[in-house]
Amino acid sequence: MPRFFIAASNIFGGTAYLSAQDVEHMRVLRIRRGEIFTVCDSNGTDYTCRINENDPTGTTVQIISSAPSAGEPSVRCTVYAAFSKGDKMDTVVQKCVELGAYDIVAFPSARCVSRPDGGALLKKLNRWQRIAEEAAKQSGRGIISKVSSANSFAEAVNRASSADIPLFLYENEHQNGLRQAISDGTAHTVSVMTGPEGGFDDDEAAFAISAGMRPVSLGTRILRCETAPVAALAAVMCLTGNLGG
Repeated sequence: MPRFFIAASNIFGGTAYLSAQDVEHMRVLRIRRGEIFTVCDSNGTDYTCRINENDPTGTTVQIISSAPSAGEPSVRCTVYAAFSKGDKMDTVVQKCVELGAYDIVAFPSARCVSRPDGGALLKKLNRWQRIAEEAAKQSGRGIISKVSSANSFAEAVNRASSADIPLFLYENEHQNGLRQAISDGTAHTVSVMTGPEGGFDDDEAAFAISAGMRPVSLGTRILRCETAPVAALAAVMCLTGNLGG
């Protein structure tokens, strides 16, 4: 079913107000009067709607019913992914939004090949946010995950460590896995921090652990920087009952 995200302030009195861009998108999708589609308020509520018969412009739609978005997981997991070269972050954003990431934060790390800043970073963030919006629509999410950046590794760690379960994916960790880290199932917030192409250096790992991050392993295989955050998020969703029923 087609899905449109609008501001919650544009929903009141049994009516949802669409933007000109949304109306044009409806025309492209050939949504006709009487057909049912979904409008989401970006706060986790879905509204089943149809075009208002009395509005020739198509900018107002009638709300038939509402319900919590079924596509939102019970745990809020923020993915912290180190800057990667090329378009690898495009894949990370798209797949993590599909899997249910609440937010995605890109950050610089000692071994990062790419370190965008200024206008280059703003351009990338705008692109990643557009990818997040399209992925949210396609996957039936109730929110559009926010994509942002941290100015430094330390800032990323300080933000990530505030989660109920702050996970630091480290290839030199051989004792603790994700299953043990979230075995109690009571966490409301989880953070997952993954490194760049060359992984985290020893000083970064020591700093993260001292700040409260929990070092964990994803197993004996070394995953690519664009694979690790997706695999870790999928594992978190599975272990918290948000993947596979």
